[in-house]
Amino acid sequence: MEASPSADAAATVESLADGLRNQRLGSENRVLLRLEDLNWDHSFVHELPGDPRTDPIPRQVLHACYTKISPSAEVENPQLVAWLESVAELLDLDPKEFERPDFPLIFSGASLLVGGLPYAQCYGGHQFGMWAGQLGDGRAITLGELLNSKSERWELQLKGAGRTPYSRFADGLAVLRSSIREFLCSEAMHSLGIPTTRALCLVTTGKYVTRDMFYDGNPKEEPGAIVCRVAQSFLRFGSYQIHAARGKEDLGIVRALADYTIRHHFPHIENMTRSEGLSFSTGEQDESIVDLTSNKYAAWSVEVAERTASLVASWQGVGFTHGVLNTDNMSVLGLTIDYGPFGFLDAFDPSYTPNTTDLPGRRYCFANQPDIGLWNIAQFTSTLMSAELINDKEANYAMERYGTKFMDEYQAIMTRKLGLPKYNKQLISKLLNNMAVDKVDYTNFFRLLSNIKADPTIPQDELLTPLKAVLLDIGKERKESWISWVQSYIQELAASGISDEERKASMNSVNPKYVLRNYLCQSAIDAAEQGDFGVVRRILKIMERPYDEQPGMEKYARLPPAWAYRPGVCMLSCSS
Repeated sequence: MEASPSADAAATVESLADGLRNQRLGSENRVLLRLEDLNWDHSFVHELPGDPRTDPIPRQVLHACYTKISPSAEVENPQLVAWLESVAELLDLDPKEFERPDFPLIFSGASLLVGGLPYAQCYGGHQFGMWAGQLGDGRAITLGELLNSKSERWELQLKGAGRTPYSRFADGLAVLRSSIREFLCSEAMHSLGIPTTRALCLVTTGKYVTRDMFYDGNPKEEPGAIVCRVAQSFLRFGSYQIHAARGKEDLGIVRALADYTIRHHFPHIENMTRSEGLSFSTGEQDESIVDLTSNKYAAWSVEVAERTASLVASWQGVGFTHGVLNTDNMSVLGLTIDYGPFGFLDAFDPSYTPNTTDLPGRRYCFANQPDIGLWNIAQFTSTLMSAELINDKEANYAMERYGTKFMDEYQAIMTRKLGLPKYNKQLISKLLNNMAVDKVDYTNFFRLLSNIKADPTIPQDELLTPLKAVLLDIGKERKESWISWVQSYIQELAASGISDEERKASMNSVNPKYVLRNYLCQSAIDAAEQGDFGVVRRILKIMERPYDEQPGMEKYARLPPAWAYRPGVCMLSCSS
């Protein structure tokens, strides 16, 4: 006998209830740990060569990937002022641990983290295109490396925890200003869906730090702070470069570090077999073949190149400018790392740089980021070549893959941002040109664009109505240019056959309403320096849902106020 519709419905409800019960049981069965019970692993220290010395005296650290060093920042009644339970969850850490009286002491480095094995990493890098030699963790100290219940590897790192051998002439400390910026932006980027390091918590040290913010000979005291960064690895391009630069004696370390990285962070490459058939023609006259299955280092270099290309494309999509794309600030995992003088575009300006140090040449401006990513990949592959891990054809292929991956990703992102059925180079180029000429707000424009209807019969004098909030003070000639573009755009939309409602929902899922504009950071910093951390927490909460409307929060999507253009707010060289 067939079941009645009501019986089917009852069965469906019952199965849903069972599913929810099992979900709850699953989350309840997950073991949440105290700090003392974290599952430490410390593979980096155990498997790679280290510095025999453990003192913080500045020096060249030779033949080593790290120096064991303990945090040494002075603290006086440190306070936990912001934290993220979602990041604690990655570590299997019980959120109740944030309530511990000794939590601020542990995450300011004043008390030992049981089971930890602190160290500072040795690396070098090209800064502004010039080889800078040894750099290293000058004020970052990794507390240790753990494995969670999913066998995911996570490193905990304190930024601003005191001197290391890599501090050179600096004090190894960080100020509240830069710590808030890193804490907020790493989480804002994560919520935008962009690969990034994370932040577990922000602790004030109770001490003051002297900084010359504008490098103008007028230093001042600022509150000190420490942010605990979390990532699966903090390895950078410069981690490999430093050993290759030191000559034949250290080339073995490049290989050992590459082996370590592939083993722990790219295990699928370690397990690759020839049967997977990853062979590619280089397209050269001799039709050389690059067989990625016969050389794991070649396969790895290609994946690093593609991850980097994908990362940079995602930055371009949301209007993010990193500001300091030196090779020591490039993650080998394709993460956004080292938040210094970053900035999201307000008015669309391809030459925008948030870094005052970069103003003369604008090497790291918004429009240059894709090319700089490729330049950095060239340095990385050159390092692998010098260690004889890959040959020149394999290096060239990795760079070729960077270019292909970037264009594929960028075109797909821009197509989605406009809600188009397929990529239209002419339409998108004309749009970006119009935006640059009229200095249109990047974030707000794309968010409002979803309000345009695919209706070719809309009267000409009404075409720009959905965009009036961002097309400010444009004259007759510019208005005509925008009307012409909107007409072409509507023709494309009408041909797609997608409903206005469906397209709007799709566009709003890739065009954020809220990004961490510099003036929002500054408002959080100004309040925090007066002891009010409520603004930090409020902005953090808003940035956790950047694609949602969030009624009542509209003021956080506004254009920068006049005060935001004062020195030190939207242009930061970030003496931090």
